[in-house]
Amino acid sequence: MTLNKFVKCNKVKKIKLFKKLGDDLVQCQACSWYCRIASGKTGICGVRENKGGELNLPVDGKTTGLSVDPIEKKPLYHFLPGSKALSFGTLGCNFGCLFCLNAWASQSPKKVKKKEQLKTLIDQCLIKLTPKQIVQAALDSGCQSIAYTYNEPAVFAEFAYETMKLAKKANLKNIWVSNGFESKETFNLIKSYLDGINIDLKSFNPEFYKKICKGKLKPVLENIKRFFKAGIWVEITTLVIPGENDSKKELKQIAGFIKDISSDIPWHLSAFTPDYLMKNKPRTNKEKLLEAREIGKKAGLNYVYLGNIWDLDNKYFSTYCPKCDFLLIERSAYRTVKIMGLKKGKCRNCGIKILGIWR
Repeated sequence: MTLNKFVKCNKVKKIKLFKKLGDDLVQCQACSWYCRIASGKTGICGVRENKGGELNLPVDGKTTGLSVDPIEKKPLYHFLPGSKALSFGTLGCNFGCLFCLNAWASQSPKKVKKKEQLKTLIDQCLIKLTPKQIVQAALDSGCQSIAYTYNEPAVFAEFAYETMKLAKKANLKNIWVSNGFESKETFNLIKSYLDGINIDLKSFNPEFYKKICKGKLKPVLENIKRFFKAGIWVEITTLVIPGENDSKKELKQIAGFIKDISSDIPWHLSAFTPDYLMKNKPRTNKEKLLEAREIGKKAGLNYVYLGNIWDLDNKYFSTYCPKCDFLLIERSAYRTVKIMGLKKGKCRNCGIKILGIWR
């Protein structure tokens, strides 16, 4: 299936995720902050603005560009392994993580003091692309999915939603890479079109979320359960930061939380790299990641993967049958993916069903 190429950019559609409060005050309903925004101001994300008593999304129909990525880079290891995803994002974020690897996009709108400066920033950083053009680009590049990523998708939820609807019609899968802070309204908007999501569970400590991420833990935990219960494929990533969220106690808490939902949810343990406002922290060593993996395994998780560290044996990136330990999918980082022991979603050796979204 193909769509018309290079159609003219559509006019910005009326924003759905907000409520009028009177006196030109609006309440944004895109994420769990539920920002009350005065006229001429933006919410915490820096891009959802009140324009004369209406919520305006100046990043709608605009992206930082398109990129074709391995699906494993999201990371999603049980979702069409070896396939390609067309990735895109915009500007802004409802968190303010001190270690953000993409701070130029996620945090730059928050530093703008005037609306004119925000418009200039958007014009300089973003290019116009309609949902039709994005879907067409995915089809043309041989992708099987579209990933809404690089910055938090909830802040451009309506733009994502319009793209997701077209993607479904074109038999493409939709994936979000998220901090898990969506509102119930955003969840209800996208749940019928979303196939998979990787949610960052950054810590199990509310103070960490408050101080390091400028966010809250509880809504993230609620959303992980909500997405899983809705039948959307869920994988979880924890960036292991030395001295911040890497204690045995906290890692056991995270592993236990995941296990209580399902032992089949993949848990990705990623090495921290000093960046943005946490350049003084050391990089996570492999011994700590191996220890964290062992904690996950002892908690009863069937699939625990290591990431952002490549001087390890392929077994730490590969998928094995939780029953007979047969090699199902071999990965060398995410550059080489070989589906070896998986057939029609089952282990070739013992026949047990392996949960995931397979070809």
